[in-house]
Amino acid sequence: MNPIKTCIFPVAGLGSRFLPATKSIPKEMMVVVDKPLIQYAVEEAKAAGIERFIFVTSQGKTAIEDHFDSCPMLEMALRARGKVQELSLIEDIKLNPGQAIYIRQQAPLGLGHAVLCAQELVNEDAFAVILADDLVLADHPCLQQMTQAYSPLEGNMVGVMEVPYDHTNRYGILKTSQDADGQKIIAEAVVEKPAIDQAPSRIAVIGRYILNSQIFQHLRTQKPGAGGEIQLTDAIQAMIPRGLCGFRFQGQRFDCGTKEGWLEANMAFAYADPQLKDHLKAMLDKYHF
Repeated sequence: MNPIKTCIFPVAGLGSRFLPATKSIPKEMMVVVDKPLIQYAVEEAKAAGIERFIFVTSQGKTAIEDHFDSCPMLEMALRARGKVQELSLIEDIKLNPGQAIYIRQQAPLGLGHAVLCAQELVNEDAFAVILADDLVLADHPCLQQMTQAYSPLEGNMVGVMEVPYDHTNRYGILKTSQDADGQKIIAEAVVEKPAIDQAPSRIAVIGRYILNSQIFQHLRTQKPGAGGEIQLTDAIQAMIPRGLCGFRFQGQRFDCGTKEGWLEANMAFAYADPQLKDHLKAMLDKYHF
């Protein structure tokens, strides 16, 4: 039985890399093919058995709340026009009353601080965190893979992938102690954005976490780390004596926090869609790509 029932979605970021679009649109509402990033994240959480969805937002993010709410006028219009398929698309994404909780991160103090904002709402021994701009294309959703493999005895679990050494300064990087080639990787340390020549490995943490609730105790007293922010990685490092497991998920991850990653995700998801694949290939041929 899956013990992970709560997921935190830190969605308070400014999205400055996508300005001017994100001046009025939350970056988590940026669309990949036909869905906003945050919808992919929520669907992934649902597939993993998540029942409570905590969105840590900031000013100007009400579009996220509206997206998962009812829209009576639109639903009435679609129903009257017999647009059954379109109606199901918007009804399926609604979260039931009490499932979705929205709280504010009132200052941009880092990912660790965003997770800390949700501490009073987490009642279980462990919970999940999904970063919506880390989009994963997989046969089985990434968080579902992790919850199926998760064991409390192994401590915190983080989704990991190998990156080139010249990219290690962009991620939290694991220092491994054993099973460095397996699906589960036992780590003895995690370093946030190390200098390239000081990276302990190429095993990078992506935006998928299953964390013991005791991490809140560390986040409450933690001093600012890299970038002057409260880093989630530092709190995970402080809990190393309780264990840290890196999980090599099956699938392709796209960094949709960058224009390049977002564009690549659109191409990959369109190619994976049987209705769009041939159109995409024809378009690429048309423009001689």
